Amino acid sequence: MNRVFRLFPLALALLVSACVGGGPERRGDGPPSTSRPTASRPALPAPAPATRACFAQLNETGVRFTPLPDQDFGGGCSARGSLRLNDIGTQTTNLGVMTCPLARNFVAWVNHAVKPAGRQIYGQDVVRVETFGTYSCRNIYGGRSGRLSQHAFANAIDVSGFVLADGRRVTVLDGWNGDSRARQFLRLLHASACRRFGTVLGPDYNAPHANHFHFDMSGEGYCR
Repeated sequence: MNRVFRLFPLALALLVSACVGGGPERRGDGPPSTSRPTASRPALPAPAPATRACFAQLNETGVRFTPLPDQDFGGGCSARGSLRLNDIGTQTTNLGVMTCPLARNFVAWVNHAVKPAGRQIYGQDVVRVETFGTYSCRNIYGGRSGRLSQHAFANAIDVSGFVLADGRRVTVLDGWNGDSRARQFLRLLHASACRRFGTVLGPDYNAPHANHFHFDMSGEGYCR
């Protein structure tokens, strides 16, 4: 069993000190406190049953992750039932706080879609998945008005490209309408994502998605 997950019951009592401050993708934890813990520090509630079940499912995949306490960042932005992926077996850039269902489905997509597609289309492994990140407290499209993006709830991830074993990069921006292998590769991954995430948006949706795939766990299979 994953070492991090085995320590999870003990970690629950200490998670207050592990809480990532506002803007988890921009600022890490501060230096450890030198003060002694006080008896008056309140214990955090245990994760909801659905979150515990998701942690168990993710743990079965063998990835390394750190469960996080529920967090409110202000402005309606929050992260609940969330974690931080430490090692999924394939290098992945810019992974921040994300909900457990999003993390579980993203790991499955990398393992059962990205890796096989690299071997099928290019005859080699995908060694890195590049993303624009997960949590961001903002409205849809970063506008000043409108409803909050799923990124504001750590419930979305934007995937921008892939690096093959020979060093070649296949990006959504250049490959979606690029050479035949890039088009086949990216459309295969897009189609697979549509079976795993609640909402999938790509270059055919609108101009703001020309350079990435947006995956989130809202919706009921909306795929564009």
